[in-house]
Amino acid sequence: MKLPVRVTAPAAALLLAGLTATACAPQTSDGKAATDEKSGTLRVWLFQEVSNKPKEKVVEEAVAAFEQRNKGAKVEVEYIPVETRAQRVKAAFNDPESAPDLIEYGNTDTAGYVKDGGLADISAEFAAWDQTQDTDPTARQSVTVGGKVYGAPFFVGIRALYYRTDVFRELGLTAPKTQAELVETAKKIRKARPELYGIAVGGAYTYGAMPFVWAAGGELATARGDSYEAAVNSPEALKGITTYTSLFGDDNCPAAKCAQMGGNATVTAFASGKAGMAIGGDFSHAAVEAGTVKGKYAVVPLPGTTPGSIAPAFAGGNNIGVLKSTSRRTLAVDLLKSLTGKETQGRLFDAMGFLPTYTDTRAAAAQRQPFVKPFTDTLAAGTKFVPASPGWGQIDASLVLPTMFQEIVSGRKDAKAAADDAAKKMDAAFAPAG
Repeated sequence: MKLPVRVTAPAAALLLAGLTATACAPQTSDGKAATDEKSGTLRVWLFQEVSNKPKEKVVEEAVAAFEQRNKGAKVEVEYIPVETRAQRVKAAFNDPESAPDLIEYGNTDTAGYVKDGGLADISAEFAAWDQTQDTDPTARQSVTVGGKVYGAPFFVGIRALYYRTDVFRELGLTAPKTQAELVETAKKIRKARPELYGIAVGGAYTYGAMPFVWAAGGELATARGDSYEAAVNSPEALKGITTYTSLFGDDNCPAAKCAQMGGNATVTAFASGKAGMAIGGDFSHAAVEAGTVKGKYAVVPLPGTTPGSIAPAFAGGNNIGVLKSTSRRTLAVDLLKSLTGKETQGRLFDAMGFLPTYTDTRAAAAQRQPFVKPFTDTLAAGTKFVPASPGWGQIDASLVLPTMFQEIVSGRKDAKAAADDAAKKMDAAFAPAG
């Protein structure tokens, strides 16, 4: 008999407070639990997706298998908004008694969470797990800090260009081959179909904007010894920023509506039939398939600045980690294996389109579903990552880059002034991070 997963819906009142944990063990001075209980309730925080039901079903199956193996253990899963993860996780690190046992976290958060002392070092368990020999090297790197492993990769996240085949056919358009063509195509769609955004873009969609910076030869930051120096205000970066922000306006995506949009909002706009194009991830596939555009869209790699080139995409993805404060470490690691193992990742791909982090599982998935090709082509063309610094977590949580984009598209500052201000804030975050 399948045992149900108890899911608690996120509520506004809980965003900063966290939930009261069940019977926590005493904590040591470094936040590490003093005991390792072999029964009881484990609490897990996972991210809420645009279309979350398929993810919940896969998680229920993984949890049921875990509970079957561990008769005295139960699991409670809570799905939390990605946008408020910084506050929730910080509160959990500061108050171990209300913290979950495991969390899903973005791979950009690894270094910061390790510096904060919140994640458990599971290097020994990871090395002894036979499945990890097939882990993609980039995914393995995403859970590694200072040679130690602080979690297991959950999925790879790569973005590409979704477009409406019916709208393109009606207007006689073809998929853009360069970013200049992308801008031109977006404005043609908006002019012919003013009820649509030509391409849905968001001022708070950092990882949709970054390929424009990278394609122009810019960087977020450059390494300086053991630290980083902001480069977002370089001439190359400014060229990419200008291309991206040119998409905000009445001739494509009005700033009044689009300046505050993040990645989920742009995908929702596309899936609901309100946009001709959008930059979405392999992980957006389920939401688009569940929308009104099902059967009326296609995906190609986001173009670069020259014909036939592919813009470097952010090497995204999520991991799952065990909190250092858990009083059930052995059980928590076993649950982590259920949630991130090959079987679960294969099911997540089928349900959500999440690319597996295991090379063999990903190859098998690509054979089953041809929609993966634009994303694997983008992976093969070369990807970029954020600075491997604890300071990046502060930069991300402080919305430094979204603020920069919003200042530009609102007309409060020109691109150079906004980028210079963003660079100062980034350097301030990098400095103490070391």
